[in-house]
Amino acid sequence: MSENAVKGPAGYFPSIEKKYGRPVSDWFEIIRDSPLTKHMELVSWLKAEHGLGHGHANALVAHVRAGGR
Repeated sequence: MSENAVKGPAGYFPSIEKKYGRPVSDWFEIIRDSPLTKHMELVSWLKAEHGLGHGHANALVAHVRAGGR
């Protein structure tokens, strides 16, 4: 692995953008606008309502809940 490789949830962002055709900033806004607050509730909702895979949904939620923009 390269020394400059992105680690953690952000490591998923390029593949999320490629697979779902939206910038991750859109997903962050969708998550922030949701009335849900618990991590796994948000993950389950993204999977059910938006068709995201578990790993991608989990990465997005983890990033937003950690205060990421």
